[in-house]
Amino acid sequence: MAAEEVNKPPSLPPYPQMILQAIEASNDKNGSNKTTIAKYIESKYRDLPEAHTTLLSHHLNKMKETGEIVFWKNNYMKPDPNAPPKRGRGRPPKRKVPMAQGTVLAPVSTRPRGRPPKDPNAPPKAPKPKVVGTGKPRGRPRKMAKPAGGISGTTTGTGRPRGRPPKVKASLTEVSVEK
Repeated sequence: MAAEEVNKPPSLPPYPQMILQAIEASNDKNGSNKTTIAKYIESKYRDLPEAHTTLLSHHLNKMKETGEIVFWKNNYMKPDPNAPPKRGRGRPPKRKVPMAQGTVLAPVSTRPRGRPPKDPNAPPKAPKPKVVGTGKPRGRPRKMAKPAGGISGTTTGTGRPRGRPPKVKASLTEVSVEK
């Protein structure tokens, strides 16, 4: 046990306290960035743990979330005590109107959720009569039979073939050139 006490480094103040000292020591109205805070802590306290940068980042984020420091334009600074609290993003919730004294809320329904179960003692319902002979078959109509001649070369009722008409080739005329 005596060996543990000898190897133990001198106690460091907690990280939040070191961070606040570094911000105060910089005396910059815009605050201090992460590297400035790290350099100040490293110069003042020699025996820092190996994971100093990780611990510093962790404590800076934690202090930022709790509101001990403010992060603005990549700098950390102490919050202004006169500044109004920051609102979150989005529309603020609607304010609840306080209820007058003596008003009673409607009782909560005792009916369970969902469809009620069938009554086992109820008489069975008569089956619905089938409708026969409406003249129209149910569902999608059947495909028409394919023509025997195939798709190509078929003509419609007007006598013209389907599609774009072929280009008319101009007949060539002979031109003689005399010398």
